[in-house]
Amino acid sequence: MEVIVVISLIMLLVLGAFFVITRPNNNGKGKETQSPNSGKKSRSYTMKEISTHNKRKDCWIIINDKVYDVTSYVEEHPGGDEILNNAGGDSTEGFLGPQHGPRVFDIIEDFCIGKLKN
Repeated sequence: MEVIVVISLIMLLVLGAFFVITRPNNNGKGKETQSPNSGKKSRSYTMKEISTHNKRKDCWIIINDKVYDVTSYVEEHPGGDEILNNAGGDSTEGFLGPQHGPRVFDIIEDFCIGKLKN
């Protein structure tokens, strides 16, 4: 019984850390465009620009042609260093795997800094 309680507490801590996410600093370089519907500025990044952000302390990923700066989340990622497997590149396949619940699709948008330039 005690083991179940301890495991439950650990799982709650991991989930809590996952949901307590700070908004990333949007310090990337890219072309700004004005979205006609939202009034928000959006940037476009080339694959070459994104590929330079491939480290633990500077980690960008691409998911479905959107660019995310997940640097502030790397240390909190419940999957550990798995988030770094595609740092500076396309993480769509790994992100869409069964390990991510529905809530993660809303959370990731907080890290969106732009889109992939064609």
